[in-house]
Amino acid sequence: MQTERGNITVNTEDMLPIIKKWLYSDSDIFIRELVSNGCDAINKFQSLVSIGEADVEDDEKYYVKLIVDKEAKTLKFIDNGIGMTGDEVKKYINQVAFSGAKDFIQKYEDKMDKEGEIIGHFGLGFYSAFMVSELVQIDTLSYQEDAEAVRWSCDGGVEYTMEPSDREERGTTVTLFVNEDSEEYLNYYRVREVLDKYCAFLPIEIYLEDANAEEEEEEELEPINDTEPLWLKRPNECTDDEYKEFYRKVFHDFDDPLFWIHLNVDYPFNLKGILYFPRLKNEFDTLEGRVKLYCNQVFVADNIKEVIPEFLLLLKGVIDCPDLPLNVSRSFLQNDPYVRKVSNHITKKVADKLISLYKDERENYNKYWDDINPFIKYGCMQDYSFYDRLKDVLIYKTIDDEYITLEEYLEESEDRHKGKVYYVTDKNQQAQYINLFKEQGLNAVLLDSPIDNAFIQFLENYSTDVKFYRIDSHIADSVKTDEKGLDKTERKILQTVFKRALEDKNVKIEVESLKADSVPAIMLLAEESRRMKDLSRQLGVDFGAMPEAEEQTLVVNDNNALMRFLPSLNANEDNKADIELICRQVYDLAMLGHEPLEPEEMTEFIDRSNELLLRFAQLERE
Repeated sequence: MQTERGNITVNTEDMLPIIKKWLYSDSDIFIRELVSNGCDAINKFQSLVSIGEADVEDDEKYYVKLIVDKEAKTLKFIDNGIGMTGDEVKKYINQVAFSGAKDFIQKYEDKMDKEGEIIGHFGLGFYSAFMVSELVQIDTLSYQEDAEAVRWSCDGGVEYTMEPSDREERGTTVTLFVNEDSEEYLNYYRVREVLDKYCAFLPIEIYLEDANAEEEEEEELEPINDTEPLWLKRPNECTDDEYKEFYRKVFHDFDDPLFWIHLNVDYPFNLKGILYFPRLKNEFDTLEGRVKLYCNQVFVADNIKEVIPEFLLLLKGVIDCPDLPLNVSRSFLQNDPYVRKVSNHITKKVADKLISLYKDERENYNKYWDDINPFIKYGCMQDYSFYDRLKDVLIYKTIDDEYITLEEYLEESEDRHKGKVYYVTDKNQQAQYINLFKEQGLNAVLLDSPIDNAFIQFLENYSTDVKFYRIDSHIADSVKTDEKGLDKTERKILQTVFKRALEDKNVKIEVESLKADSVPAIMLLAEESRRMKDLSRQLGVDFGAMPEAEEQTLVVNDNNALMRFLPSLNANEDNKADIELICRQVYDLAMLGHEPLEPEEMTEFIDRSNELLLRFAQLERE
C-alpha cells in the first residue's frame, strides 16, 4: 500500500449533540460562558480604542446585561462590545472551535498588550447555550463603519439562518429560547445565584434585569459584580478593614479571619490572590476550607488540588492565575510544570508568612496557634518540604498554658525528661497525672486535636531523637521516690491482695513509691497500645484483639497511708471482703483518672461509694 496523507474530518451533525451533553459538567456554566463572551467583546473594543482603531464617546459606559423573561421563556445576554459583521458571524459562530479571541490577539499582537484580559481561548463557550435552549438567536452590529446588523439563529442542529437584524447599537445580543427541561434558569433568583457564583468579580459591570417585574417595583439597576476585587490591588494599598470586609463578602463568614496572605506575583508567572486563616468554631472547622480559583476574574472552581496543595485547601481564599493551562471546560487543570511551579510558590509564601509571624509577632503567633495548628500539622505530614521550612517554628501549648518549641521543652529540664516528650490529650480527664507532674516541677504539652495521634507518629518517624509518651503511659522517673513506704514483704502482700481482688479485670499490678502520697494508685496504658486503640476508634476499624492484659497496669503507691494500712488489714481473714471493696474502689478511682468507666462499671462504683460512706457513718456512731 502506498503512503497516503489527508485531513481528519469531523461529522458536524454529531458534534453539537456531544458538545451540548458532554462539554461541561454543570449546566449552569452556560451563563458564565456567555457573560464572559460579552466581556471579551468589550475588551476587544477597548483595545481597538486604545490603539486608535476605533472611536467611542467619552462618557460611554460598558456593560453586559442579562434579562430574564419568564413569560417569554427567554434569556438575553446583551453587551456593547465590538460586535460582528456577517462574515465574522460565519467565521466565528459557524465554525466550531474557531476562537475569535485567538484570532483577534494574533491580528493585533504587535499593537496591543491585552491578551491577559481576553477570557476565551477555545471558541467553544458559545455552544454551551444549546445545553438549555431549543433555539439560540444572535443579533449583532459591528463597530465598523457602514456595517449592517445581522441576525443568526439555530436550533442546535447543523442548519442555521442568517438575515438582517433590527439592532441599532454596536454590540451583540444572544437570546436563548429556554427548553422545558431548563426552566429553572427562567427564575430571576436562580440566575442571580449563578452570576454570584461565576461572575462576581468580572472586570466589566454586569447587570441583571427581570423583564416581568412590576413597574412600580423597578429601580435603577446596580451592577451585581465588583470589577476591582481586592486581590488585584497591591498589599500596601489595602487596609485591614478591607481585607476583613472582602472575607465576609466572599465567604459569608462573620467571624474575622486570624490573618491573611496577599499573593502578588508578576514574574515568572502571573499570580494574584488572598489566602485567609479562618477562626475555628470547633476542631472540625478546618475541614470546611474553601479556596476559589479564578482565571482573569472568572470563577473556575473550588479547591483545585493541582494548583492548591491539599493541605492548603483547609484555608479560605481566592487565587487568580490567568495563564493556567485549563482544558476547554475550564473545570480541570492539565498537570504540567507551570502548574507545579504555581503550587510550590503558594506553599512557600504560606510558610514564609508563618515564619515571619513567629519571628516578628510571637505573641500573636501564640494566640493563633490553637486555631492554625491542625492545618500546619496536616501540611507537615503532606509535604516534607513544608515541614523542613517550619520545623523550627512549630510550637506546643503546655499544661501551664505557655507556648514553647520542642527544643525549648527538651532544654528546660534535659536531665529529667531525657529525650522524652510527655503530652496530655484531655486536661480534665488526666488532671490527676497533671497534678503529679506539676508537684514535681515536670512539664507536658497539650495535644488534643484529632490529628495529633498521626502527627506525633510522623515526628518520631522523621526524627529518631524524640519519643512521645502520653502522661498516663508510664511513670516518669522524677515522680518516684527512693523512700519506700513498705518493706519488700509488705509490698508483696499489697500486690497479692490487689491481684486477688481484681482477678476478673485482667490488669497487671505493680507497687511503686510515688512522691505524691495523696494518690493511692494510678492506671497506665502503654503508649503503642493506646495509639492503636485511638486509631481504631477514629477510623472505625477493628485491628483485632490487643494485648491489654499486659499493657494496662495499675500502679499502687505504697507511700499512700491507705495502701500502707492494707497489709496489716490482710492479716485477719475476716477482713477479706473489706480489702476487696477497698481494692476495687481504688481501681475504679484510678480508671476514672484514665478514661470514663463503662455504664455498668460506673453503676458499681456509685453503689460501692454509697456503701463505703454508710460504713464510715456507722463507725463514727460507734
